[in-house]
Amino acid sequence: MARDRWATFDCYGTLIDWNGGIRRELVRVFGEEAADERLNRYHEVEPSLQVGGDRSYRAVMTDAMRKLGAPEEETSGLAEALPSWEPFPEVRPALEDARSRGWKLAILSNTDRDFIDASMSRIGVPFELAIVASEIGSYKPEHRHWSRFFEETAAQREMHVHVAQSYFHDIVPANELGLRSIWINRYGERHDPPPTPELADLSLLAETLDGLVAA
Repeated sequence: MARDRWATFDCYGTLIDWNGGIRRELVRVFGEEAADERLNRYHEVEPSLQVGGDRSYRAVMTDAMRKLGAPEEETSGLAEALPSWEPFPEVRPALEDARSRGWKLAILSNTDRDFIDASMSRIGVPFELAIVASEIGSYKPEHRHWSRFFEETAAQREMHVHVAQSYFHDIVPANELGLRSIWINRYGERHDPPPTPELADLSLLAETLDGLVAA
């Protein structure tokens, strides 16, 4: 009997241009010269706001903007802008290629349902399911996204690969769980030990997936 092959994905930073979307909003609020410093600061403060899993991601983004010093009338700007953020250019053909080879696709995201629905519409490729933080009361790098995925799909671990850009939120917990993963290292980061395999973007996604789990 054939066994389904599953690829799970982080969405923001992996499929959707997360840094680009955040930075554009930071430029609008704080100006070009301050945007890069605020972007780095955003990535520092966000994880602390996700601890406990009791905030929606809309609330996380709003509170992060407050911590960055945004005027109160601008604190909702990131959440309002997110649905318009676009996928990286190679994402749609890469996912279509994977689907054509029989891979089932799912998203495990630190976000809210309305955000992920908008982003999946922008990507334009079907996903079998999406698991979001606000519905399970947990943010990655905690492990609940993966446990819920396996509960809902009955996927077999040896037929599954997780694909993500964030080393902290995704690759480290996937390694802790003993799962195969592909690190989409878009920003030339270095970590020790480096995960394998590692790709610069999703252009070689389907071939890499096939190399990890044969049909």
